[in-house]
Amino acid sequence: MSAISPTPSFDPGQVRPWWKDSSGLTAYLHKVSLFLRRFRSRLRVGEHSRSPLRLLRFHLSQGTIACEWVARAPDPWDAFIPAKTGQRHASLQALKDAIDIRALLFQTVSEVDYAQVRAYRRGPGNQLELIVAGDLRRHSGTFWSTRSLVMRAKLLGFHFRMEDGILTALRPEEEI
Repeated sequence: MSAISPTPSFDPGQVRPWWKDSSGLTAYLHKVSLFLRRFRSRLRVGEHSRSPLRLLRFHLSQGTIACEWVARAPDPWDAFIPAKTGQRHASLQALKDAIDIRALLFQTVSEVDYAQVRAYRRGPGNQLELIVAGDLRRHSGTFWSTRSLVMRAKLLGFHFRMEDGILTALRPEEEI
């Protein structure tokens, strides 16, 4: 309110320098929180397994995203079917989740064109085994018309080993 006029002034006045975020940190934090919220809501349950995904690491730096997670365990309802069938379902779910996470990463953080992703599975002795890895590019093509989920994952840049429809741990020389 000015001394001359009894009505308040809506002029914001001078912007204080500490109000400005010149580093872009606020924008990065917003993108990270948006990704985490969407990760939790969209990927809460899977098509072949109701177990949750567990995010291990998410790192956003200039132009690059690194994301690691633990794949869903086989669904408890699959305990009544042959073990190989339950493992095949979990493997298909892991590939579908990897493709969905890739889409979510590039959808949420529009400035980034490169992502490094890793999916692990709990192995014997509760050890983490790397089952899916990828150095992904935003514009690697659109392969949604490819019917095979396995082929679509390969074309998008994911690396994995499958034997009899079941994901096996990647060897160190196969890691990216």
